Amino acid sequence: MVEKPRRAPTGAAVLQPRITAAVAEAVMDELAEHGYVRLSMEAIAKRAGVGKSALYRRWPSKQDMVIAVLSEFSVELADVEDTGTLRTDLTASLRATHAWFTHPRMSTILPDLTAEAGRNPVLAEAVRATIGAPRRALGTRMLHRAIERGELPADTDIELALDLIAAPMFWRLNVRHATTEPGYLDRLTEHLLRALAAR
Repeated sequence: MVEKPRRAPTGAAVLQPRITAAVAEAVMDELAEHGYVRLSMEAIAKRAGVGKSALYRRWPSKQDMVIAVLSEFSVELADVEDTGTLRTDLTASLRATHAWFTHPRMSTILPDLTAEAGRNPVLAEAVRATIGAPRRALGTRMLHRAIERGELPADTDIELALDLIAAPMFWRLNVRHATTEPGYLDRLTEHLLRALAAR
């Protein structure tokens, strides 16, 4: 007996990549223009040119939608290649972080999301788990490579080192609202190498 090929059930959701991409762009635009609190599923659907059902087939809530879109963009940007030395790894990581902080939309989205996460513990945990933790995992991998190469002490405090790497640029761009002049990232790299007791 020949088994007939199975057919998708009538009405089964087919998640078309083109629609998912359009929705992701709409999420980024709406977040940048209106912020997390004022963002609505209706506005996203209208901007993306789809029905709300297209959103709910992908994500059960506004928070899930926002976190999914931002984590895909944010984590992918942080994944830099192994360059062979801590100095060049660190420079590449700082450049990627700078690109993330100064991205035309993320430069507005990040401060707003950070502020909202301070008021919303559930959102804060989602941001930590899906954006912060994966980005820190990539940084941890970079530091472990440096330890294995003998460039950092074996007892390097990884968690403190990760904070140290990320904090100066966040403070400069998002707290002081200062610019990063040419050569800033190279100078920051040298300061961080000394602070980390790099060999």
